[in-house]
Amino acid sequence: MNTTNKVNVYLAPLLAGAAAGLSVDMALYPLDTLKTRIQSEQGFYKTGGFKDIYRGLSAVATTSVPTSALFFVCYETTKSMLLPHVATQYAPFVHMLAASVGEVCACVIRVPTEIAKQRKQTYVGKNVKSNFSILLEAYKTEGFRRGVYRGFLSTVLRDLPFSFIELPVWEMLKTFVRQNNEGQVTSLQSAICGSIAGGFAAGVTTPLDLAKTRIMLANGYTADRKLRIRPVLSSIYLESGVRGLFAGIMPRVTSFMIGGFVFFGVYDDIKSLIESKL
Repeated sequence: MNTTNKVNVYLAPLLAGAAAGLSVDMALYPLDTLKTRIQSEQGFYKTGGFKDIYRGLSAVATTSVPTSALFFVCYETTKSMLLPHVATQYAPFVHMLAASVGEVCACVIRVPTEIAKQRKQTYVGKNVKSNFSILLEAYKTEGFRRGVYRGFLSTVLRDLPFSFIELPVWEMLKTFVRQNNEGQVTSLQSAICGSIAGGFAAGVTTPLDLAKTRIMLANGYTADRKLRIRPVLSSIYLESGVRGLFAGIMPRVTSFMIGGFVFFGVYDDIKSLIESKL
């Protein structure tokens, strides 16, 4: 691989992923706030209702850039390393593996951000703590693993199935477009493919997202409190049935359909632009 190709592999997805992540997070943050409040154990209105729907935005805005950039660098690098050695029919498995590598790396940044963001989103009162204060308090009272990185496993387990679905579906839809468009995929077409893939993946993984939200919002951690995905989902099912497991599905699906359109559209547009200049 020559120097130019190495730059394309790392620089293009790095900058394109950063731009895509910032764009979608800034645009869709209110829907994410509403979804979090709907999923909260305290209830929608007790955690703020429709008020202060941009609370916690700073935590997302300052970390969405490195998170998305890291994800796409890992995704594109893994994909470029494996695809040349794999038959065409096995490409979806490469996309799944590449997405998994990207998600695990991205969660190192994403989880502390989610902790600070979601506790801000559901805090009722005027004296809202800073992101750093929230994480520092979590560290002092509950430690590093159970405080700052609480919900790491549930977040990874939520995001891995999501990526297993979204990225291969996005790539598959783009392949279909290429086959019917003289081998070309425009940024708009990529955005539409991303919207379909994002909405579908979001709907299927709603229960995992709900469990992650409940775990992250829980106050305190004790040995007898089972803050694990299965017990949390079992408890929700016993209280509210199947409908309860899909609480927040409409704002989640809507958010990811719009988000997928913006995210993948911006990503492919910026990536193509950078590659054309190199």
